[in-house]
Amino acid sequence: MPRRSAARRGSGRPLPPGTARRGRGRPAPSGEPPVSPALRTAAAYSWRLLVVGILVSAVFSALGRFHEIAVAVFLGLVGTAMLRPVAELLARRLPRPLAVALALLGSIVVALGILSLVGETVAREWVTLQQEFGAGIGRIERWLEQPPFRLDPKALPDIQSRIGRFLSEHRSDLFSRALSGAGRVVEVLTTLALALFCSVFFLYSGDRQWGWFCSQLPPSARDQVSVAGLAAWRTFTGYTHGIVLVAATNAVLVGVALFVLGVPLAVPLALLEFFAAFIPLIGSPIALAVAAVVALAAKGPVIAVVVIGLIVVIGQIEGHVLHPIVMSWAVRLHPVVVALTVVGGAIAAGVIGAIVSVPLVSVIWSVHQALRRGDAPGPGRP
Repeated sequence: MPRRSAARRGSGRPLPPGTARRGRGRPAPSGEPPVSPALRTAAAYSWRLLVVGILVSAVFSALGRFHEIAVAVFLGLVGTAMLRPVAELLARRLPRPLAVALALLGSIVVALGILSLVGETVAREWVTLQQEFGAGIGRIERWLEQPPFRLDPKALPDIQSRIGRFLSEHRSDLFSRALSGAGRVVEVLTTLALALFCSVFFLYSGDRQWGWFCSQLPPSARDQVSVAGLAAWRTFTGYTHGIVLVAATNAVLVGVALFVLGVPLAVPLALLEFFAAFIPLIGSPIALAVAAVVALAAKGPVIAVVVIGLIVVIGQIEGHVLHPIVMSWAVRLHPVVVALTVVGGAIAAGVIGAIVSVPLVSVIWSVHQALRRGDAPGPGRP
């Protein structure tokens, strides 16, 4: 019995000359330097990371190819996250189809009301705004001609004449770009219609859709996919509610401050601040920089300096009060990670990438944490 087991293990077989026995009985060729275990482990992880990188690149290439569909599904999920509590509340007293319809129609009416208010404000202030801008540009020219800038008085008129010549010489190119812009408008409207269509079905039967999807998977993978989906939806919903609350707070602060300072277009600039806040860290400063330019042209450098100070104050409130309180329970990412994610998303897909990157990374991280903890599966979500 010992001899048979020894023979089965290969202990009695002689090795060829010049070879040495290694782990698991595999001989090493003569003269081959020993490979460090750390290097062997690093090589194993490297090729796996390369495979994962190729798969991620393929996914992003597919999303870039069909980016309208990806954006529509993302907007549909955002609408679902925002309107689901309202639809659930209405569904307690009304049939669910009617509750979903009322929630969607109410949100559309509110959005159109805000846009009409902005349009009415711009139309009402347009004549006064033109006069203030004309006087403001004259003040800026005189200010630049004085110390310490000492700009040549003929420089700005020369720039204006060059801009006029450029527009007249490239009129056909600008017209063709305007037509392509009209095509972009059609794409945007199509994407919004598809997002609304997705939101209807996500709100009405999102749980059943997710349950059907999980039922198509192998039984061994259903629990993990259910855990991942629940964690992803919880994080995405928390991020959506949090970023909307932060954006609304910033917009109210900016609108009130600009109205008190007498800066024109306070309501449109507040709306611009609301949408810009969806790009963390960099969106609000960009929107407030636009407000500072408007204040400089309409009210002079003193009010513009006050608006620049407002940029600093609101940035501090957003970074040290709103985000830690509102977002910490939903998104647990370091500010450096958020900054790198926003810049990387902007490089990869422009403004849309900057908006989508942070919730995407947050969802991936929450799924990783939930699977590592081994959370119990819960009810599905859209």
